[in-house]
Amino acid sequence: MSTKKKSTQGRKNRAAGRRFEAKVRANLENKGWIVSKWMNTVDYKKKKSGKLVPAKRKYNPFFKALSIGTGFPDFVCFKRSRGNYEVIGLEVKKNGYLDKKEKGMCYWLLKNRIFSRILIAKKGKKRGEIEYIDFKKKYM
Repeated sequence: MSTKKKSTQGRKNRAAGRRFEAKVRANLENKGWIVSKWMNTVDYKKKKSGKLVPAKRKYNPFFKALSIGTGFPDFVCFKRSRGNYEVIGLEVKKNGYLDKKEKGMCYWLLKNRIFSRILIAKKGKKRGEIEYIDFKKKYM
């Protein structure tokens, strides 16, 4: 595949990912959740145990701009239930697959009680369907 074809495909993939993120966000907001972009990530370089730090911005030399929102997970969600607030993390992946580093960050976030649950949003079997996977149930 030529460089031009790869860059065009990458642009299409990123745009599709942004559209899917927006769709997932709207879906949760319709279910009564307050959804906000998560701007932090887990940094294992500071200590062996890890530390929550602000996510670095990524620079795009073509647009000469910094992109925001490179934290893990993608969103933090709040919902009032029985007088308390439930706080969950939400990672949006079209295929639902987390790599080893992302799984490690999920374990750390749950162990340190940053989130009560972490959900992974993926495309469902039917067109337009969104499936939510609970990280604890699948991986722990």
